[in-house]
Amino acid sequence: MSEREWRFYIDDMIRFSGNVLSYTSGMDQDAFVATPINYDATLRNLELIGEAATHVPEVVRAENPDIPWRMIIATRNRLIHAYLGIDNDTLWSIIRDDVPTLVQTLKLLQKQEG
Repeated sequence: MSEREWRFYIDDMIRFSGNVLSYTSGMDQDAFVATPINYDATLRNLELIGEAATHVPEVVRAENPDIPWRMIIATRNRLIHAYLGIDNDTLWSIIRDDVPTLVQTLKLLQKQEG
């Protein structure tokens, strides 16, 4: 895969993260859980973040250990296979704490590699 191609996945991860933040903006956890459309759309975008991460080459992931690649991919797998259970407290923590940090880190990667 060329450098240009994997960068599209980084762009996608940033876009999907923006969607997550947009869909949950102004909500607290209770409102989020009680709003099925936002909940489902947010879950889908979290899945897509993880899916895009699987397409970033291992060498790029190794060069950027500040991005929790394995956790992102594991979260995707857990969400895809929802029968394993989705803990709303953990989910909300990911949305509020991890996604904003991820966006910042990915944007730094974009600039660094660009």
